[in-house]
Amino acid sequence: MALNYLWIAFFIIAFVVGLARLIFFGDVEVFPQMMKATFDGAKSGFTISLGLTGALTLWMGLMRIGEKGGMINVMSRLIGPFFSRLFPELPKNHPAYGSMMMNIAANMLGLDNAATPVGLKAMQELQSTNKSKDTASNAQIMFLVLNTSGLTIIPISVMAIRASKLAANPSDIFLPILLATFFSTIVGIITVAIVQRINLFDKVILAYLIGFSTFIGGFIYYLNTLSKDEVNTVSLLAANLLLFLVIITFILMAIRKKVNVYDTFIDGAKEGFNIAIKIIPFLVAILVAVGVFRASGTMDFLLEGIRAVCVFMGVDTRFVDALPTAFMKPLSGGAARGMMVDAINAFGVDSFAAKAASTIQGSTDTTFYVLALYFGSVGIKKTRHALSCGLIADFAGIVASIFLAYLFFG
Repeated sequence: MALNYLWIAFFIIAFVVGLARLIFFGDVEVFPQMMKATFDGAKSGFTISLGLTGALTLWMGLMRIGEKGGMINVMSRLIGPFFSRLFPELPKNHPAYGSMMMNIAANMLGLDNAATPVGLKAMQELQSTNKSKDTASNAQIMFLVLNTSGLTIIPISVMAIRASKLAANPSDIFLPILLATFFSTIVGIITVAIVQRINLFDKVILAYLIGFSTFIGGFIYYLNTLSKDEVNTVSLLAANLLLFLVIITFILMAIRKKVNVYDTFIDGAKEGFNIAIKIIPFLVAILVAVGVFRASGTMDFLLEGIRAVCVFMGVDTRFVDALPTAFMKPLSGGAARGMMVDAINAFGVDSFAAKAASTIQGSTDTTFYVLALYFGSVGIKKTRHALSCGLIADFAGIVASIFLAYLFFG
């Protein structure tokens, strides 16, 4: 629903601004430019979708190997003790624990197609303990915010789009996204815990939070001691080494379980191909709308206003060109992806703006969509503090993304 309104708004606002430019400034080029943008957007959406085919086919195949090899179960066991403390009102050994942990683990691995079904199942199981069926329970809110904060280890779609645009190194945003989504998740957990009065000083919760935070903080501190060239070298080496290590781990775990690795890869790869084809109309639709919005001058007007404020405050303004992705991210994943692609097209795939937008795109999930999907599946109408906590986590992820973009990409 949010995407429907956004799509309509893009066209109407663009038309009004274009008409104003024609009437008051005599700009006879504005409507030809807007029409050209519709054709360019359609062509770009189709080209990108086809370019995604190879990368999505590869990674969906690899993810299927990891799934069959038991990686989701391993990750579920690793986060199990932490989860039991985050849901104090949920009975021990409740079936929702298994579904929630599988959902989070699948999301971390970028397995959206596997994550959504088990996530909906988890929400239904949580609803069974909900005393007020039209009002979100504490457990449901915590689970939803964990989803919207979007903790991701492998940002498949973002890397695939960068690869399709011939980035020098499509995986160079891997570590910045991993760190940004860590911050959004931690802030989301803490925010919900404060509202729900969950004991954050529990020994298990503290151990997980301090352990992860110390590691991430130490890594960022180490990067700050390096020059820009050294940061690039270290981040590229670490990102690609970790990614290849993940691939090898998936294969070895599958071999241990006597899985036919090649056939499993082919099964998953077929799904990746189908996904790439299915997103063509969605990507074309949003890129056409974004193109018209930008060609009308509306986007430039908004960004120049923000840029002027930053200049007045003495703040570096390079991040401003990535803000459209940030504006759209909580509202619509498709619109945010379109804004990211628009930044890549406008400034170049290896530009600072494009890398910052890519980091923002991978930092969180789409809060309004997740809230509507998960709560709507069980008939919840009163969301309580779910939206506010989700948006706080989004904000933390976006701010962290901008900071990390400067750290990694200068």
